[in-house]
Amino acid sequence: MLQGSYQSVLEAQSRDDFRREVVRFTKQLGFDTVSAVTVVDHPVGDTEFVAVDNAPAAYSEMIDDTESWKLDPVLQHCKRQSVPIIWDQSTYVTAGQGSKWEGQARFGFRTGICLALHMPEGRHFMIGVDRDQALPKDRGEVTRMVADLQLFAVHAQDTAMRVLVPESLRLERPKLSPRELDSLKWTMDGKTAWEVGSIMGISERTAVLHINTAMHKLGCQNKHQAVLKALRLGILR
Repeated sequence: MLQGSYQSVLEAQSRDDFRREVVRFTKQLGFDTVSAVTVVDHPVGDTEFVAVDNAPAAYSEMIDDTESWKLDPVLQHCKRQSVPIIWDQSTYVTAGQGSKWEGQARFGFRTGICLALHMPEGRHFMIGVDRDQALPKDRGEVTRMVADLQLFAVHAQDTAMRVLVPESLRLERPKLSPRELDSLKWTMDGKTAWEVGSIMGISERTAVLHINTAMHKLGCQNKHQAVLKALRLGILR
C-alpha cells in the first residue's frame, strides 16, 4: 500500500496534488496530521518557507509566528540534523517547553515523528507526522514507521521543490541524452549493463559509459541512486 504512495507523490503535478498525496500517505502510516515544508536559504534576506499541511486552522494560526520556532525542540533538532526524531511530551519538558507541548496537545499534537533532508545550495525539506495517541509499544513497528517516513521523504523532496518553490528559485534539472535516458530506463527494469547494451544495440562498454555519464550529471554515486533521483525529478516515468 505504501509503495504506491511513493510513486504517486513523484507524479504530483501541483500543490494540491502534492498535499493530497502527503495526507494520504500520513493516514496510511497511522497518523492524523502532517506538515511538509520546503525551505530555501537566501545569501541575503529572509529564509523562504513554503508548506502544506492538514492541521486545524486554529493550530495553524498559533504556529504562524516563526520566532516561536526557535523554542521548539523538534524543529531545532531538524534544523541541525537529518536523523529522524520521535517526540512526545518528555521531549518538550526536557527542553523546558512543557507549556508549548500542552498548547499543541489541545489540537491532537501529542506525539509524532519528524525529519529533515538538507540538500546543496541552501535547500531543505522537512516533514512531520503527528497524532493524539501514543506510538506502538512494539519497537519494531515504530522502526518500520520511521523507515517508511524516511523513504517517503526521499521521494517527496524533489516534488516539493518542483511544485512548492517559486519557479525563479527552482534548480535546473540535469539534461540527459536520449541514450542516457534509455540506459537508466532499462537499468530501472533490472537489466545489467550487458543486457542494456544488447537491447540498445550497443556494446556493454558503451552502455556502462552512458550509465556513468547519467550518474555524473545527476550527482549520484551509483546507478540505483541515479534511477531514483531521475524518478524524483520526473526525468524518468
